[in-house]
Amino acid sequence: MVYYSLAAEDDFVEILNGLAVWEKHPLGHKHAMQYVSDIRQEADTICTKFFHQNCTYKQHLKYGEKISVYKRNSQTQWYIIYNWDVKNRIAYVTKILNNYLTY
Repeated sequence: MVYYSLAAEDDFVEILNGLAVWEKHPLGHKHAMQYVSDIRQEADTICTKFFHQNCTYKQHLKYGEKISVYKRNSQTQWYIIYNWDVKNRIAYVTKILNNYLTY
């Protein structure tokens, strides 16, 4: 099971809003909604994974211990940061960032 923190839920809203006003190529509402839905669908698969990768960037470690990477295209990756409850197989997603925001 995957749970989302309030901050992660806010990230989805911020991503949607950001896509709508993106200077390089703003997306229409329907396309932006699908884009965010795709990220969420990827996050919802965390519990089915056999391997849970540890975070390595300090910026990511502020939010959680594990990371799932969703490669949207050749230039954009989304980092879904979460904590993993091994015993109960529960992922608690705490933050969603893309490679443009990671340093």
